[in-house]
Amino acid sequence: MSAARSEASRAAVSAPAGPTGTADLPFEKALEELEGIVQRLEQGNVPLDESVAIYERGEALKRHCETLLQRAEARIQRITLGADGRAAGTAPLDVA
Repeated sequence: MSAARSEASRAAVSAPAGPTGTADLPFEKALEELEGIVQRLEQGNVPLDESVAIYERGEALKRHCETLLQRAEARIQRITLGADGRAAGTAPLDVA
């Protein structure tokens, strides 16, 4: 395991769970920590109490990442064109 992954795994146990422990994390750091948690849980050699604690932390990180992605999507807009072909404004980007 790399030093970064090892640090992310340790942080997953020591960092507080819930929104207050994730509010200041940028997306990339939250995702990295979440990947470390998944890796540890998949290995299956974590005691039950610790597994529950890091699973809960993982859930908080997942919600945080989803919120950040939704905010980013809301900021993306498309340029609308008028009848003359010139930019007339913006509208929400329809990604569906």
